[in-house]
Amino acid sequence: MTPSARIQATIDILERLGIENRPADALVSAYFRTRRFIGSKDRSEIAARVYAVLRHHARLGWWLAKVEAEDTPRNRVIAELTLAEGVAIKDMGRLFSGETYAPIPLDGPEDRLVKATAGQPLDHPDMPKPVRSEIPDWAAASLEQNFGDRYEAEVAALLDQAPLDLRVNELRGTRDEVVHTLAAGKLDVVATPLSPLGIRVKGRPQLGRHPAFQSGLIEVQDEGSQLIALLVDARPGQQVVDFCSGAGGKALAIAARMKGKGRVVACDVSKGRLDRGKERLRRAGIDNVEPRLLENERDRWVKKQRGKFDRVLIDAPCSGTGAWRRNPDARWRPMDLERLLGVQREILDSAARLAKPAGGRVIYATCSLLREENEAQVEGFLASHPDYRLVPVETVWDEAVGSGEAPTSGMLRLSPAANGTDGFFVAVLERGPKAEAAGEPADAGEEPAGDEG
Repeated sequence: MTPSARIQATIDILERLGIENRPADALVSAYFRTRRFIGSKDRSEIAARVYAVLRHHARLGWWLAKVEAEDTPRNRVIAELTLAEGVAIKDMGRLFSGETYAPIPLDGPEDRLVKATAGQPLDHPDMPKPVRSEIPDWAAASLEQNFGDRYEAEVAALLDQAPLDLRVNELRGTRDEVVHTLAAGKLDVVATPLSPLGIRVKGRPQLGRHPAFQSGLIEVQDEGSQLIALLVDARPGQQVVDFCSGAGGKALAIAARMKGKGRVVACDVSKGRLDRGKERLRRAGIDNVEPRLLENERDRWVKKQRGKFDRVLIDAPCSGTGAWRRNPDARWRPMDLERLLGVQREILDSAARLAKPAGGRVIYATCSLLREENEAQVEGFLASHPDYRLVPVETVWDEAVGSGEAPTSGMLRLSPAANGTDGFFVAVLERGPKAEAAGEPADAGEEPAGDEG
């Protein structure tokens, strides 16, 4: 493809993003899937520019308002080229030539936009701090309060490109073996510093057709997400539930750690997400994961299965602030944080009933950096559930992770700036024998628990 054709493809994708209510990664994948003729190098450059425009969303919008240009995907690409890529005025006419597959020529307002922004830096001293940091209004105050004097470094790291991390399937091989295999195939890889199963890949190679991926030897999974699965500390033969399983990435890791012995129930309210996990299970050679479609967090199945599970993982739906490096468009989607906090409380309260009364554990996790979704939710839960106690993450780390030291104490907090992972939070909560005497008032009047027919 010509440079002009790649620019037009970027504009096409951004226009679709403005129309379709889909995450950017899904839309970009769908765009390329229907255009097999686009080569890997062109795909990489197009995707990189799309994500650059999304990462620069607030700053580009500020510039468009400053120079009184219409806020359109095409104008955002024009401003990205001049402000972030440093394209000179004399070259813009060539890129917007109107020739085959090239963008149509610049009109009068667009030409004025080019002249007003060419040679200017993307960052401007007059920009408000949230704009310069690309932080939406609903999250700015909370993040600044959470990070304190580390705020600038933390939000700057959220603008970086996320690394490509892989998790080794313990049922199929060891990390050393996989590192050797990938390196022999000319991939630049290193072991991750925290997860004993993680491998970090330099660049963005196409792994979908790699033999290691197709054989189920590796899965794409951020190192922080791997640590969540490890801190479940699931043992062979145990009963485990992944309550918000999605497409099953953590359920896969948990089942492999259990060496295929015992049972993992992967629950979700989306049949589509559960169905996507079935192919991953087959590829990984895992047969002890049972998908379970729930109507909601108070599904009848939860009532019938209460008190039966050794481990209950709640990877709660959240704001996704910790994954903004991967999903920069998510920053700017409408967010009703209060409603989301209520959903999290309901899920935690309901799913906690599944843990065994004596020694059952609930592992509450999010990919959020906001205290409201993390520590505050755990503190509120413990205040209303005296049969649970917090297990300091450092006491679980040695056995469950088995390498290095826990980067935080009490509850685990990970961030791109501090740990090189996505932003994650994990709290391990253990149920005590007191629950047997106290009973479960919330279930008063329900029929006795029993096996489902």
